[in-house]
Amino acid sequence: MLKANLKYKIRRYISNLPGWRSKRKLLVIESDDWGSIRMPSSKAREQLIEKALIGGSHRMNRWDTFATTTDLSDLFEVLSRYKDKDGNPAVVTPVTITANPDFKRIEAGDFQQYYYEPFTRTLDRYYGEGNGIIKVWKEGLEDGVFQPQFHGREHLNVAEWMRALQKNDKKTRLGFDHGFWGFKLNGSNHASINSYQAAFDLYDPDDLKMQADAISEGLKLFESLFGYRATFFVPPNGPFNNSLEEMAAREGIKYVSKAKIQKEPLGHGKTRKVYHKLGKLNEFGQTYLTRNCIFEPSLEGRDWVDTCLNDINIAFNMRKPAVISTHRVNFIGALEESNRSRGLKQLDRLLSAITKKWPEVEFISSAQLGDIRSNG
Repeated sequence: MLKANLKYKIRRYISNLPGWRSKRKLLVIESDDWGSIRMPSSKAREQLIEKALIGGSHRMNRWDTFATTTDLSDLFEVLSRYKDKDGNPAVVTPVTITANPDFKRIEAGDFQQYYYEPFTRTLDRYYGEGNGIIKVWKEGLEDGVFQPQFHGREHLNVAEWMRALQKNDKKTRLGFDHGFWGFKLNGSNHASINSYQAAFDLYDPDDLKMQADAISEGLKLFESLFGYRATFFVPPNGPFNNSLEEMAAREGIKYVSKAKIQKEPLGHGKTRKVYHKLGKLNEFGQTYLTRNCIFEPSLEGRDWVDTCLNDINIAFNMRKPAVISTHRVNFIGALEESNRSRGLKQLDRLLSAITKKWPEVEFISSAQLGDIRSNG
């Protein structure tokens, strides 16, 4: 165990070597998947398990769904308790999906054409009109604890999904009938990618036009929903053909989150490794931002507060901003309240420890980190 921990720390120190540095104790919390469908309901989950489309243990399929007003207000309450050296509250950057499939229209059109709806309309279908959820989102924005940025139009590889539906693939149609696509594709013969969740994975290069359109349309929808243009983009699940950065730049994206070692899909099963340094500029003038800390309290088997504190400590020792990777699922209680309680309790412990150990910490959003880097 000690050897494993030592190896982990050594890897963390090495991974923090390249890229931009800062003497400031900058801390970012990036949370993926907001706005996207995952598990529609507990009833749908039970039926999907019964029909053997999914197993029962996957945390995303067990707990991840749209945040309710209670999920949001409880999260905001924890964040607002903790202030940085300048009196700013802890802030989460919810990396947000702006649309979901319009299942009724797709089926009515005999699966020949794809249609989507803004995620606010999906919320109305889930929780009824007048649910007040977006109002709470905007309250979090005004209070400085919730600063949405862009994750994609959908958390769905539309081209591969539609081809499978048109072929009447049994598993894909079963998931469709329950408003769901988050099952494993590995070893199946109905898709050329590993996951429908990977919106920008690529097998057929002809799909790049559709993916570029999804970025453009998704960003326009983001602005109409939130009243400002997104400047930061995290491609879902990681796979992303870098030629799409040009469209993102054209639509106002200044900062792109990438893995330090990216596996870029080129089509027809070909990939290449691309290395990214924190703060590096690409050919379109965009700045790459990378993550170096992990906080996933819904994933059992680890003390995530201790793990994340160690990651932050290494980042600050290496004069790097601490960029925490987390997911919506960690704070959601709509399907099982105990999941939210557990996640928020650990977030509370984490923020308490951070402010005590590093009183000079600065809580900032992902876009603010990009601005600080760009402004030198």
